[in-house]
Amino acid sequence: MATLKKYTLAGQELKEVALDERLVDFEANGQMIKDYIVALRANARQWSANTKTRAEVKHTTKKPHPQKGQGRARQGSLVAPQYRGGGRVFGPKPKFDQHVRINQKERQAAIRHLLAEKFKNNNVHLIDDISMDAPRTKTVVNFLQSIGVTGRVLFLVPTSYQEIHTEDKVQRISVSSDSHKNFMKSMRNIPKTQLKLATNISGYDVAVAKEIVLTESALNELNQWLS
Repeated sequence: MATLKKYTLAGQELKEVALDERLVDFEANGQMIKDYIVALRANARQWSANTKTRAEVKHTTKKPHPQKGQGRARQGSLVAPQYRGGGRVFGPKPKFDQHVRINQKERQAAIRHLLAEKFKNNNVHLIDDISMDAPRTKTVVNFLQSIGVTGRVLFLVPTSYQEIHTEDKVQRISVSSDSHKNFMKSMRNIPKTQLKLATNISGYDVAVAKEIVLTESALNELNQWLS
């Protein structure tokens, strides 16, 4: 049975926590995972790059020089692309909606596969509690050094929910908790660290992270959400 070592924020080892086999023993199609990551990166693009053609450039339409008599090539106006301040030829223009739809089951399968790889390679660590009385970056740095974590680190914390009441239904949305604020302030000056709510992660977040540090509550949320 796969287990995870549980540490305190001071870096002391507490115990080993058993993992659900459904989190560790899971494989998904490689092409599906590639398509999922490519779709995530494509959907992150703004498609807002815009350049002006010679018809849109605000410039004089007077001929730069006479048509004949000087031995020079004929020119129509200064909005031509060969002149400084002229229009662009085949420049980028705003695209139509390029959003790629991602199937919900494929998304969860891809995240489960990427997380399973982290569990198998012992790149996931469990922390007892992340509540802090005041922000202190040195505490988080010492914790990462004590458990031997280097490179890009993804912290996962449990999700807090807030209910929004409308006329006909009640909607629950995930929000960050006040208990995470001091820890978030403590780690924001540490390079290559990121904090996310457990149920708000994407496959790209998991793929680019070398190590994952999460609380036991976040682990239970992941198990319930992905299983």
